[in-house]
Amino acid sequence: MDQECEICKFENPKCSVTAVILKDNKLLVLKRNEEPFKGKWDLPGGYVNKEENSEDAIRREVKEELGVEPKIAFIRIVPGYGFWKDRKFPVLNHFYLCDIGNQEIKLNVENSEHRLVPLKELEPNDIAFDSNQKMCRWLVNNFEFDIERVRELVKQLDPSAEIKEQSLYKAVVCGYVSKIYDGEKLVAMGWIFPRQTLLRHQAIVEDMIVDENCRGKGYGRKILKDLIQWAKSKNVEVIELTTNPKRIAANELYKSEGFALHPTNHYLYKVC
Repeated sequence: MDQECEICKFENPKCSVTAVILKDNKLLVLKRNEEPFKGKWDLPGGYVNKEENSEDAIRREVKEELGVEPKIAFIRIVPGYGFWKDRKFPVLNHFYLCDIGNQEIKLNVENSEHRLVPLKELEPNDIAFDSNQKMCRWLVNNFEFDIERVRELVKQLDPSAEIKEQSLYKAVVCGYVSKIYDGEKLVAMGWIFPRQTLLRHQAIVEDMIVDENCRGKGYGRKILKDLIQWAKSKNVEVIELTTNPKRIAANELYKSEGFALHPTNHYLYKVC
């Protein structure tokens, strides 16, 4: 093959995939058994094969490296660099949230050990590859939660509700979660997600919660304003929310921030 062929001179990025596997807000990392970065902690993943899409690639890589079948949800693409022998080349790394449940991990020869690292203790610079480091910083900023505390807050709003950890992360990916802390304790949160309809680009405030011991401090208004600001940054035209008429303080808050009561019947159909 002519090493000086014109197409070889193009530095088009290669497509790679990487798995973000979280359990109890701890990130699964693997110790590399091969160069480059032999002996350094890494995330599961690899390159997309010829005639393979990124979804098939991440399933294959996770199966090869961990021996498990993941449920996947796309997070984001991060540019960076890969290495082969003495060559450095650009990559576009496709990150997927991978739910492996309680399946037993069985490492192949590519990695020597695995462990779960709490996101609040994660040091991105200790992870192999620059795109993984960038993603780890994003995870610390966006996915770091006290899962049990989130469950406690949601139970105050709806005692029958059950928060699934993976659903919390998907809510962040698909929209925005606003949080307020008192020291290190989560005391208020609200979440919003965009929706494109036939008529408009709108967003839904799914819920807002303020700890029952912290009400009357303006946290609810602060959360609501933050959600509205996020919607404006996404060029949302209309924000929709629903609330129980018995929640007097919440209803008054929404009206004071410009929400107008829309007379309609709100129905729910349980699919499964």
